[in-house]
Amino acid sequence: MKSALLALLWVVPFYFVGLFACVFLLPLISQNRHDAQLEAAMTGAFVFGPLVAIIGFVVGFLFHRSRVK
Repeated sequence: MKSALLALLWVVPFYFVGLFACVFLLPLISQNRHDAQLEAAMTGAFVFGPLVAIIGFVVGFLFHRSRVK
């Protein structure tokens, strides 16, 4: 239980890493020229941010599971 709670602390920074990575990288590869920044912001906030946050939770859980006994 303690490892799961500690893993929740990893979710927030990983969410922002996914969000900002998408905001900066998606306009470079997107073919959309009309609203590329809006597309990047929405994709980062609703797709890549949560996806990377889930990965961060798993990483944090595995990290703390081996340390907390």
